[in-house]
Amino acid sequence: MVIRINHMKKEKIHIIITILLVFLIVISCDKIRKNKSKNTSNYTYIAEQGEIFHTTYHIKYHYNESLQTEILEVLSRFDMSLNPFNQESIISKVNGNELIEVDSMFIKVFNKSMEVSRNSDGKFDITASPLINAWGFGFINMENITSQAIDSLMEFVGFNKIILSGNRIVKTDPRVQLNTSAISKGYSCDLVAYFLDSYGIENYMIEIGGEIVAKGVNDKGECWHIGIDKPVEDYSAAKRELQVILSLCNKSLATSGNYRNYYIKDGKKYAHTIDPKTGYPSQNDMLSATVIANDCMTADAYATAFMASGSEKSKEIAQKEPGLEYYFIYSKPDQMIGITYSKGFEQFFIKE
Repeated sequence: MVIRINHMKKEKIHIIITILLVFLIVISCDKIRKNKSKNTSNYTYIAEQGEIFHTTYHIKYHYNESLQTEILEVLSRFDMSLNPFNQESIISKVNGNELIEVDSMFIKVFNKSMEVSRNSDGKFDITASPLINAWGFGFINMENITSQAIDSLMEFVGFNKIILSGNRIVKTDPRVQLNTSAISKGYSCDLVAYFLDSYGIENYMIEIGGEIVAKGVNDKGECWHIGIDKPVEDYSAAKRELQVILSLCNKSLATSGNYRNYYIKDGKKYAHTIDPKTGYPSQNDMLSATVIANDCMTADAYATAFMASGSEKSKEIAQKEPGLEYYFIYSKPDQMIGITYSKGFEQFFIKE
């Protein structure tokens, strides 16, 4: 009996030693990786660019080798979760009412979406997908829009018609469709930022489809310079004039505007921002909303919510999100251009 107890003690000791050795190896590898990342003598600013999610990306970071393959792997995982244009993605399967568990990326975007929907009184709503499609701005375009058609679609639009139960989306109506395009581009920037952070990279700028995360400094040792376009109506974006240039360090930025993404049918202009409360393209004074926040997902969602809310209502909504700053370009009653911005936004203007 004594021999058996001693044998069991020896086994426990061996297990403890093995665990300690594994722990020490992990710590050593982590230290080697961190030390490698701190040795910046052979670092340079690496620029990556290309097309993804039907838009362009530009990423610049201070490191000793290209990480483009790894970055694209990160974005590929995002694509398989939240891209409604990808028929194999989780969100597409949710829209098809397949019995599927959503992943951590989906959950994070979903929870933030619900938060912004509540704060904006439903002006931001990821269930507005049928309306977006109906007006020709979604992944399925419809024809012959009538008031009766909009009324019928509104029966299954509303953020209160979906909940997250465990790892599954539960709908009150199987016709509910989700489209996270107004928030997920920002989140894709955040994902790349998290990845670069994991390599100890301290200076980078990530831009995907106009949404931006900036950390540290650029190759001139300055905060990253980001331009906000003037609201010039030009669908091709060939004519670009800058309204203002910002200095951005350790912040995220998103801009939404109706002056480029629109179409004209039967002599009438239809802007891409759909008001989920009415079912129709938003009609208010807002021309462009630029939002600065601690993460790009938040900035992206509120920029869309503000476009649907108008300048005065948006000022009220902005107070509900700590650390959020805004810059609005709007149309005055006399058709002149007006500008208003939060007091905290002033710190980002480049001083001449």
